[in-house]
Amino acid sequence: MKIKTLSSFAALLISVSMLAGCGNGAGGNGDEKTDDAQSEATTASTSAAVSVDAEEEDSLKSMTSLEFVRAMGNGINLGNTLEAYNHAGYVGGANPDGFETLWGQPYTTAEMVQSMKDAGFDTIRIPVAWTNGMNFESGDYIIDERLFSRVETVVNYALDADMYVIVNDHWDGSWWGMFGAEDTAVREKALEMYKSMWTQIGEHFKDYSYKLIFESANEELGDRLNDKDITGSQGVLTKDECYETTNMINSEFVKLIRSLGGNNEDRFLLIAGYNTDIALTCDERFKMPEDTANSKLLLSVHYYTPWDYCGTDGVNQWGSPSDYDEQNGNMEKLSKFSNDGYGVVIGEYAVMKSDGGIKPETDKFYSNLLDNCDLYDFCPVLWDCSNFYKRLANKFSDEALVQLFLDRRYDNEKDKDVETIKAEAKKRIEETKQKSIDEQNESIALPASDDMSIAWIMYASSDYGVSYSIGDTYDPTNCTTGAKAENVQITGEGTYTVSLDFSECGAAKGVAFSALGISNGEKFFPDYTYTIDEILINGEAYEMQGKGYSSSDDKLCSRVNLYNGWVNSLPEEARTADGDLSDCSPQIMPLGDKQSVTTISVTFTVKAPD
Repeated sequence: MKIKTLSSFAALLISVSMLAGCGNGAGGNGDEKTDDAQSEATTASTSAAVSVDAEEEDSLKSMTSLEFVRAMGNGINLGNTLEAYNHAGYVGGANPDGFETLWGQPYTTAEMVQSMKDAGFDTIRIPVAWTNGMNFESGDYIIDERLFSRVETVVNYALDADMYVIVNDHWDGSWWGMFGAEDTAVREKALEMYKSMWTQIGEHFKDYSYKLIFESANEELGDRLNDKDITGSQGVLTKDECYETTNMINSEFVKLIRSLGGNNEDRFLLIAGYNTDIALTCDERFKMPEDTANSKLLLSVHYYTPWDYCGTDGVNQWGSPSDYDEQNGNMEKLSKFSNDGYGVVIGEYAVMKSDGGIKPETDKFYSNLLDNCDLYDFCPVLWDCSNFYKRLANKFSDEALVQLFLDRRYDNEKDKDVETIKAEAKKRIEETKQKSIDEQNESIALPASDDMSIAWIMYASSDYGVSYSIGDTYDPTNCTTGAKAENVQITGEGTYTVSLDFSECGAAKGVAFSALGISNGEKFFPDYTYTIDEILINGEAYEMQGKGYSSSDDKLCSRVNLYNGWVNSLPEEARTADGDLSDCSPQIMPLGDKQSVTTISVTFTVKAPD
């Protein structure tokens, strides 16, 4: 993936699959190798390739996919490092050996990798941009030996630390878009390049320990096969064709690696899901490839849900009952693969802040995710770019998280039988969810309920730095820390007022999205209308630009858009109390970016259909 920047909520609404990078580049910024690190790289032993424990290797070789993924324990990514992209620099004559510091990370040392192992991580994922050492435009697919040597050195650091190691071809400038080119000759070159790349990687590491895992791709297998970064024009594959091409690439990957001999004949291979997205990978159009080896395929997906909490600074809370339901539901959906005998690797997950810090309730998010991984036979691999482990300083930013990972390391669970591990995990998941329900009921005057309709203001500031319960599911805990709301139960016709107060979390800058929401409105009050009578911004009346209308996107929650830039025309079900839609607009409250909003209130009238 690209260097992960904190994408806006707007980008998410366009397409979840556009999640394009990994890590936010925070942390150390070692621009050059130290003398010690350079010497270490130059003299690095390749003993990990040949000096392996024969008994352990036999044990690894005999494992099934599920047994292997359990042994992988917890994992961590060496993010924004060997995948830092500078192909143009290589073509211009630069040595690819030094590119790993370009995205803000220090030069990797054995000490750093050992520290990750000591902190409870049994697996390390090493994303690589192989075209950083390849003149592929001219049809030369030979990988520069200097890049190979550097990747091998880091792989050896991990194997010497007794870690499982995942190596892939990452975003890599999104050359993957060649697969979707209109010109079939370009598509053929893409497959030729892919097969040449993995032939070289497979040959180079074919005698390495079974602890080395090859991953077929990253997030680019899927919609991003139509990327235009390299070709210059958007690809032409349909959704079905993207699935077919994804399946073909994964199939060619497996056949090729198996043909190379050595440990590759039955090495564990990690198959990238569609966009590495859970829902899209669970689609029946995605197929795991056939394999000549028995039970040696793993599945790779990523997890950054909900994105507004995991990837932006706008939401700093997680842990409501609906949050747990969402995560638990996604993990249960993904378990279809482990039920079919495939070990699943969540190759990336993280909760990120733009300043590299740790968000409130990150421990809740991670702990519940790890419980689900125990329950369903998944290996979680944390995305980290010196956010959690500060590589340059060789220290961790949060001791509670260190303890969490230490407690879940493989050594602490290897002597338990599988059913005990699963039972303990299931019990923790149930207890944690119930605790969340109890806490919510105690702290919120109007918690979400299927038995009533509740009105509230959905809100996201223009920079997405301040938000409150965005979306058609009413969740008063899904908001910027410090935001306060006065919500109200709708009991029938009448006039009601709802409000938001951002004074304790910093005033909102304008508005990117806002709506009056009425949970279960279509269920309890079908065809009712909601007329906006008055909007107060910072206590002063706001002159609305047009008239609001009532509608529903999900046929359950009623809403009146106050400002929705993604709606350009009125929906068919739009309705008003007077039946006149001529002046209606989904943008009746277009606040400028410089408008500071400390408080907002909306007074509205509920009317039954005639």
